[in-house]
Amino acid sequence: MSKAESSTRGAGEECLIYVRRIHRRDLNRVWEFLKKVFRDVNRETVEYQRPRSKKRFLEVYEEEGVEQLLFEVRAAHGQEIVGYAECAFEITGTDNWMNERYFTKHDMRPLFVEELAVHPEYQGRGVGAFMLEQLEHLARIHGCTHLVLEVAENNDGALKFYRKRSFYRLDAAIFMAKKVAVDAELLPPRALKKPRNPEALSAPAKPKRAPRRPPKARAGEKRSSAPPPASRPPGPATDEESDLLEDVETDGGGDPP
Repeated sequence: MSKAESSTRGAGEECLIYVRRIHRRDLNRVWEFLKKVFRDVNRETVEYQRPRSKKRFLEVYEEEGVEQLLFEVRAAHGQEIVGYAECAFEITGTDNWMNERYFTKHDMRPLFVEELAVHPEYQGRGVGAFMLEQLEHLARIHGCTHLVLEVAENNDGALKFYRKRSFYRLDAAIFMAKKVAVDAELLPPRALKKPRNPEALSAPAKPKRAPRRPPKARAGEKRSSAPPPASRPPGPATDEESDLLEDVETDGGGDPP
């Protein structure tokens, strides 16, 4: 139903709000209703508003001690969900932050309001007030002393609504944050130093030759430790060398016999 149709119907005829307990056949329709109601709220709050997932929503239906109430407007051309309330007489859920000892210490037996959702197009028309009145009536007949619910700190409209109906702040816990100066895990690029010899990068390195090992001595021979005779630089022959050359030439100087 469009907003125009809703406004026209509200102005032209009397609408009654009916309340009943949810039925299994209502689950899919109620889930779509909750997504519509909390879509904008979940974009602005730190803590994700319930229901967190459809799986969890379906699990709640099977839990004991949880009341799920549906508020509808009925008319000649159909019915429409205008509100949904979920409450429990004990702390439920594994992700709940409630401290049960706090309420025992303060002599409180609360009815925990887990969910309170009003159709955006019906806000300001008495739906929320009727829902709270129904929950307070339920708490009274079950011997509860307080209605306890959670509301986002920045949800000004909801805070104004609850304070107007005598709700007060139960705890001073709020979400706080501080910005931390964060450095990058990896260091920035660093300039590479220039090589000392510019040609060292272009010229290939020459392989080093292994030093030659001296020949092994034969069996029975001793390796001489004396250094080899130094070679004489080229030059004219001495007188002794000349005499030896003459003797060789006189004896024939050829090949040995």
